[in-house]
Amino acid sequence: MWWLYALLSALFAAVTTILAKIGITGVNSNLATAIRSIIILIVCWGIVLTRQETKGIISLTKQNLIFLILSGIATGLSWIFYFKALQIGKVSQVATVDKLSIVITIFLSIIFLGEVLTIKTAIGATFILIGAIVLIL
Repeated sequence: MWWLYALLSALFAAVTTILAKIGITGVNSNLATAIRSIIILIVCWGIVLTRQETKGIISLTKQNLIFLILSGIATGLSWIFYFKALQIGKVSQVATVDKLSIVITIFLSIIFLGEVLTIKTAIGATFILIGAIVLIL
């Protein structure tokens, strides 16, 4: 079932990119990111409150909080740079280069999470890397 959620994530990421490119026309990319972030905040808390999932807040550990905060900072920086790239670049190139995050994630998952690099994963990551390099050049 994870793959269905991953496919939906990819679909909405693609739609997000197109909508963002149209939405940032003539707007400062940082302002656009801030506006988008407010909407995301409202939607996420709306889901949590509607599903009555706030009970989990009590069980958060210090480690949970630290890493969720760091993840939030990294996400914010990613969005800021992504929107700036979208503002000045072509969507097809920006989105593809952004997907280098997959290659970087694989590398970091091996180092920090002890995941095993399979041949299939290595080949897929290599193709992603080659595709990004082709588009950059």
